[in-house]
Amino acid sequence: MTQLIQYASLRSAPWKNGGGSTTEIAISPAGAGLDEFDWRVSLATISQSGPFSPFPGIDRSLALVDGDGVLLDFGDERFVLSPSEPLIEFAGEATVHATVSGQQTTDFNVMTRRGACRHRLAPCTVKGKESLKRRSGTTLLFLAEGEGLTLSSARERIAMVRYDTVVMEAEEDWTMEAQQATVLVVDIVNI
Repeated sequence: MTQLIQYASLRSAPWKNGGGSTTEIAISPAGAGLDEFDWRVSLATISQSGPFSPFPGIDRSLALVDGDGVLLDFGDERFVLSPSEPLIEFAGEATVHATVSGQQTTDFNVMTRRGACRHRLAPCTVKGKESLKRRSGTTLLFLAEGEGLTLSSARERIAMVRYDTVVMEAEEDWTMEAQQATVLVVDIVNI
């Protein structure tokens, strides 16, 4: 089954601490709450400095998709999520404080529950036609940058615009086509 999730159809929810907002893109199982999901992908806007909410038992990945970046302070370690270092992986139970130095940032967030599944997040640049190498039973494509992308298989053709996501569960060969685009590919592997 292939599902196009159009960003324009999604709603943003403000954080309790007022420092940003989150737009949930997809969650499994469908309708699960934050304490029950196996995996979840979302888009977060960080507009003010402050702590991240803890997610014990969850593995997280963040990818910068817009803005200059944000300093993530883990106490014993610091990491600047920036255009030159746009991806980080960390444990959901880690104590993280975000410091926004300039404008707000927008980050793609992947979370998987340890013991249920694991994930891999990798950026892919598409210029012209590129084959998609699927590595798992569930693959998500998020159009992080670019005006549009066409995703094609032998049976389907899907047009995406920026921030749209496609969830693929069928084993098929796919081709991505764009003038210039950055796609974030998420592979979810059940354990």
